[in-house]
Amino acid sequence: MRTPSILATIAFLFVACNKEQSNTSDTSNLEIRTATNIPAPQTGGMGQPVGGPFTKFSFEKGTVVDDDHWDIAFRGLTIIVNGGARIGINDEPDRTGVAAVSMVNGLLEEVKQAPAESTFRQDGPGTYAIPTGSGQGWYNYDINTHLVFPIPGRIFVVRTHNGRYAKFEILSYYKDAPARPTQESQSRFYTFRYVYQPDGSGKF
Repeated sequence: MRTPSILATIAFLFVACNKEQSNTSDTSNLEIRTATNIPAPQTGGMGQPVGGPFTKFSFEKGTVVDDDHWDIAFRGLTIIVNGGARIGINDEPDRTGVAAVSMVNGLLEEVKQAPAESTFRQDGPGTYAIPTGSGQGWYNYDINTHLVFPIPGRIFVVRTHNGRYAKFEILSYYKDAPARPTQESQSRFYTFRYVYQPDGSGKF
């Protein structure tokens, strides 16, 4: 009688199949969304201390929020994450989550998997997860025109405040995302594309 061995084989295949299914993340229903004109006002600058509240954004809700369930936040050219510790700048919110960010280069559509955990960074004393300054984090500053442009191909993969994942790319720093901003364009309004993965897998 081979019945026991056959049953054992079937049981093994069933367990293996279930394990494979549990490790497979469904990305078919993920979609690229666009956040438009996210305000990032600030006070000061031009040699004066910078201040003012940060605008908090939730990838899960797809909108600006005013509670602790935020993932990234904007003020002027600065972007912070809801993870780590206070940087030590004026009017920054407390970090209440586990958010972190990894910078990669490529196309948003081609980033299919969150990078290695070792590449993720959080805010901390004197340290920005997304570096500040032209050519360092998300933007280039044109010293001749005094305009700000997103670094081409710069993609940010975010571990959110509650351990899920998102990826985003900034399209514009100017209101209504003009194709050719001028010095008359109203600044401190972010437009960016993003994808939110709610299952915690980091697969896009």
